[in-house]
Amino acid sequence: MSKRRSRMADIVPEAEETKVEQVVDAQISEQASEEISEEKPVVVEKPKTDEKHVAKEKKSDSKVSGVKGVKVTKSHAIYIGIAVIFFAVGFYASMGMNPTGAITGQAGASATSDQLVMIRPTGCTSCDALEPVTKEVAATLGIPFKITGFNRQMATPGYMLVYNGTYMTTAGFDSAATLKDQICQLTNVKAICDQVPIDNSTQEPATPTTTKSDKPVANGFIMSYCPYGLQFLKAYIPVMELLGSKADIKVDFVQYTMHGEKEMTENNNMYCIQKDQQPLFTKYLRCMVEKQDSAACVAEVKVDNTKLKACLAKLETDYNVTAIFKASTGNYPTYPVDAVLAAQYGVGGSPTFVLNGKTVSVNRSPEAIKQAVCAAFNTAPAECSTTLSTAAEAPGAGPVGQGGGTTGTAAACG
Repeated sequence: MSKRRSRMADIVPEAEETKVEQVVDAQISEQASEEISEEKPVVVEKPKTDEKHVAKEKKSDSKVSGVKGVKVTKSHAIYIGIAVIFFAVGFYASMGMNPTGAITGQAGASATSDQLVMIRPTGCTSCDALEPVTKEVAATLGIPFKITGFNRQMATPGYMLVYNGTYMTTAGFDSAATLKDQICQLTNVKAICDQVPIDNSTQEPATPTTTKSDKPVANGFIMSYCPYGLQFLKAYIPVMELLGSKADIKVDFVQYTMHGEKEMTENNNMYCIQKDQQPLFTKYLRCMVEKQDSAACVAEVKVDNTKLKACLAKLETDYNVTAIFKASTGNYPTYPVDAVLAAQYGVGGSPTFVLNGKTVSVNRSPEAIKQAVCAAFNTAPAECSTTLSTAAEAPGAGPVGQGGGTTGTAAACG
């Protein structure tokens, strides 16, 4: 199978409208005296190239989780403020830079209008070279291309994508290959995915070197609503089912949440079902990564509600989870349940895979994860001879084993 590289920058988390507006209001208040340029948006014309290169793709029915539901009832300037703030927090902050700054141009339109907005920071040294490919991607998607500026120093650009009426993400990119790989993962549009450079150096990444043991311990740290945590779970579940009696294969949780109260609640549910009703856990996980409906999944796999409620109550007594979440004033509330373990392993995002105490990077396919776990046995069991799917799973919710993703280990929420 052909493999593709992925060096995706951190994707900004899903946010509730009220939290977004609080951030925007603070930003607008700080910049009330600053004048926003009335420069007209730059809209690309359809390139006069071969029709098959820029033809509109039939919009994919696949749903990909990202930043959704950003409703804007204020001016276009505030809308672009939202985009730039997301860009600043999600990209600049990850680079250790001050996540503040003013926009220097307007892109216009509405939060649900399909568009690809290129964000050009001050001092961007690669923007001129990367602007044509960004226009090309927008044309291939069949959506408007626009430009806005940002008054912070940065060598590389960013972009905001609204596709199929859904705000998908704002992220940074440093090359044409990175941009196309990101857009491929988010939209599953074949005309984009076909342009992602192919890495023929190996069919599977080298098996990571790990400490061996008679019964390996695997810890998959996730956020339950992170699209890349879900991608990892889709690949992880078949390995749990195959090797669960031979290895200690666990789902653990990153020490903070990025996708609202629903993520805290679902983390709790997963924790308790894994702890007290282990035989049902992988069935529950399969249901949740596909349906994203905990109540329906609890009923479908016949989770014992009495045990679940008792565990959730004890979780609050032991960790004070809800109170900590509600008292948080930051963007990413602490999730304390596995915080000590996450700190021990230096977990910095979802997903993080730890095998026998060592963080490893593997492709997000069942076979790649299986091979990593099997390499951690002193003597591999017979189950390791079973071949699982080599197809990388796609980010976001969906059926286990459907594939559709691109080879890569870097994309994460964090």
